[in-house]
Amino acid sequence: MRSKVEVLLRENMKDLGKCGDVVEVAPGFARNYLLPRKLAIQANEENKKAMLRRRARLDAEDATRAKETNARVEALAGVTLKTTGRADEGGHLYGSVNASQIAALLAAAGHAVVEKDVRLEAPLKTVGIHPVKVHVQGDSFAEIRIEVAAEAAPA
Repeated sequence: MRSKVEVLLRENMKDLGKCGDVVEVAPGFARNYLLPRKLAIQANEENKKAMLRRRARLDAEDATRAKETNARVEALAGVTLKTTGRADEGGHLYGSVNASQIAALLAAAGHAVVEKDVRLEAPLKTVGIHPVKVHVQGDSFAEIRIEVAAEAAPA
C-alpha cells in the first residue's frame, strides 16, 4: 500500500498549493475529496501540459487583479473624511460613528465600499482624527482617516 499519491491541482487550495502544482497527498484524501470534487486530477504528462497553459492564464489574471487592487489601495490611502456629531465639552459624542456611516461617507466621496469592508474595532465615540482600515481585496487593506468634529451649538 502506497503512503502518498501525486495529484495535479486544478484550483488554488489554501495550505496545499496553487493551480498546476503537483502535490503528494494521502490516497484517501485524493480518492474521497480532491478527485470527486474535481479539485485535482491525476499527475500525468498530458495533464501537466494542459495545466501549464491554464496556470499561465490564471497568473495573467492574478497580475491584472493585483494591479487593480493596488490602484484601489492607493486611491483610498490618502482619503480623509469629515463628519460631525453632537458632543459634550469633553469631546465625547452622544452617539457614535459606525461602519455604515463611514461606508456612506466613502460613497459620497466617490469610493464604492460596502459596510462589511470597513474594519472598526469599536464605533468612534470621541471627537478627533481616527485611522480606519478598509478591506479592498484578499489581504489588501487601505487606511483612511475619519475626522470627527463637534457640531456647533445652536444660537
